Amino acid sequence: MPADMLADGVRSGRLNPDEYKQNFSDLHAPLDAHEALVAADRCYFCHDAPCMTACPTDIDIPLFIRQIATGTPEAAAKTILTQNILGGMCARVCPTETLCEEVCVREVAEGKPVLIGQLQRYATDTLMEKGAHPFERAPSTGKRVAVIGAGPAGLACAHRSAMLGHEVVIFDANDKPGGLNEYGIAAYKCTNDFAAREVDWLLGIGGIKVNRGVAFGRDVTLKELQGDFDAIFLGVGLGGVNGLGIDGDDKDGVSDAVDFIADLRQAKDLSALSIGRDVVVIGGGMTAVDAAVQAKLLGALNVTLVYRRSRTRMNASVFEQDLAASKGVRIITNASPVAVHGNGAVREIEFEYTDDDLKPTGQKVRLAADQVFRAIGQTLVGESLPELDGGKIKVSETGATTVKGVWAGGDCATGGDDLTVTAVAEGRDAAMDIHITLMGGA
Repeated sequence: MPADMLADGVRSGRLNPDEYKQNFSDLHAPLDAHEALVAADRCYFCHDAPCMTACPTDIDIPLFIRQIATGTPEAAAKTILTQNILGGMCARVCPTETLCEEVCVREVAEGKPVLIGQLQRYATDTLMEKGAHPFERAPSTGKRVAVIGAGPAGLACAHRSAMLGHEVVIFDANDKPGGLNEYGIAAYKCTNDFAAREVDWLLGIGGIKVNRGVAFGRDVTLKELQGDFDAIFLGVGLGGVNGLGIDGDDKDGVSDAVDFIADLRQAKDLSALSIGRDVVVIGGGMTAVDAAVQAKLLGALNVTLVYRRSRTRMNASVFEQDLAASKGVRIITNASPVAVHGNGAVREIEFEYTDDDLKPTGQKVRLAADQVFRAIGQTLVGESLPELDGGKIKVSETGATTVKGVWAGGDCATGGDDLTVTAVAEGRDAAMDIHITLMGGA
């Protein structure tokens, strides 16, 4: 048995270097200047543009596309970044096919929308490549804001707070800031270390200090922060992962999809990552699709994604479902896991077919598996948090919690839809409410 092959058949180095490079190249090649002009020319520049209404961050989409069309992509980028400081990443990972592009007049009339996401990437990349930061800090207010979590919500809150003149300190448990953007996005959606480069660029506003390796609850508490800061923003995300709750869930080879994706994102050498021959991913959201597709791209022979309801109930968009199918992922719906079989390590996983109300039909199926990834949702973890509602921190429309001086946003708070773009909007809006509160309503 080769040294890189484990007893359960999971092994590394399934592909040659060129295959890894090809498989994990950019999902959408960036537009060049000519392609951007052609794409921008298709926009009708609607007065009451439905695409703006569909954008969680309220970007003036017709304006930035017109700016691209007139040869000023840097101005277009500032239009975007004024509303969404992580516009570069959102252009790569935002499900535009179910947001702005879905309601594009061109899509409704012709079935082919303006390439809003790719145009946004073209504009923001053009500006970032120049290295300059388009915003300046206001005069110091003398106020201090603590941001817990360096994910999209925390970064958006920190940037807007710093721009308004406050001193900001970010506390994050990881070695790298970025949160989901750094650790939880499929590698083929975010190439060339873009997440880290975007964070470095964002911090160029000044006035933001990042404390890495500091875990909320373990190394710093809400009470301690309340004594040192004028306002606190919680963007802690969802640190817990739901278990399957079935016999054999603890067998070797069964693990969380989020850990698999994080390991892949941080890997310096993809050929060193071990992947099974027969991989099963359980779940129906973006994390499940990302894990399934990347397992296939790493060289797994058979990859099956199993979801307990129908395809129309999957959280992953139709585009993502089709992407998975195009990469060779088999999708099975209306099937719930009931047991993991194997002597120490997983060999098979058993499912029972259900209807869309999860009522068992009595029919069962076993799938061969030497690796199983759980992607059935994440949960909020932590102690001494503000009041919760449905397992998340209860917040107002502007992100204020039930604790005075504490705001929250992103996946850990109520009202979101677990999208990067929504987290950015919540962090930005919370920063504005924090500013108004600290400045006495001015």
